[in-house]
Amino acid sequence: MKHVISALVENRPGVLARIVGLISGRGYNIETLNVAPTQDATVSRITMTVPGDDRILEQVTKQLNKLVDVIKVYDLTGQRFIDRELALVKVQISAKNRSSVMELAALFKAEIVHVHHKSLTIQIVGGTEEIDNFLELVRSNGILDISRTGTIALGRAEGRE
Repeated sequence: MKHVISALVENRPGVLARIVGLISGRGYNIETLNVAPTQDATVSRITMTVPGDDRILEQVTKQLNKLVDVIKVYDLTGQRFIDRELALVKVQISAKNRSSVMELAALFKAEIVHVHHKSLTIQIVGGTEEIDNFLELVRSNGILDISRTGTIALGRAEGRE
């Protein structure tokens, strides 16, 4: 199971390194990681996707809460939350499949951001599952390269999450 963890942290040098070191040092994997400032320039939000069972999640959140620079840790997995991800996908094209790749991009409300005679670069924004579905459908055309931002997420509840 994948757990989505969001942490508000002090926006200081070394905080990310300490958090990543804490998690990886205990043998846990971080599948996706995103860090950015919040509306308060002194606070950043770290969003991580950590695979594992509930025991792993409990250990990760307990350890994170012990760090001085961590303000608050949210486990979004059991809650209603909004997640988004951005992906750039370079797809191999030919005269035969160009229109079908373009139609597939349109179906997913993706944008073609670069056209080359042998490839299209497509930008898609959506939930992780939507991105995964798009990649699965376009894979048969030949994916030349992919760059993904990783999950960003906010809880749907009122207040700061």
